[in-house]
Amino acid sequence: MKNLRYILAALVVLLMATAAHAQQPTLTGTIPFNFVVGDRAYPAGDYVFRHSDNVITITNAQQSKTEMAVSNACGGSTPSKNSKLVFERMGGYYFLRQIWVVGYSQGRELPRSRTEVRLAQNHEKPESIIVAADISR
Repeated sequence: MKNLRYILAALVVLLMATAAHAQQPTLTGTIPFNFVVGDRAYPAGDYVFRHSDNVITITNAQQSKTEMAVSNACGGSTPSKNSKLVFERMGGYYFLRQIWVVGYSQGRELPRSRTEVRLAQNHEKPESIIVAADISR
């Protein structure tokens, strides 16, 4: 009987973890400029962003084309006040750097591309550009 209780408790914990993972929010946003993620360029347009663990999927809504990018957690202890996409503009390029979801204290940060590193080495000054995003679950 004790073993049955432990098994049921473990199943409940597993189901709760799965449900929490499945509730990761989806962000949608209209990006008014061409942008770069990693070493991949994206045209301006409507996009859907989803993240699961360290992987972000980026879907171009017009083309129904999905790409994946690796990301790392970033942030602190204060929950984000709004959902947003943070870009850095350098040398005429826009690089997606971070994705934030309202109410979450950690965002997702994308690694710098080779082009972004090269521009920074040439002393280009980055300018942060924030694009509002909508959340859907």
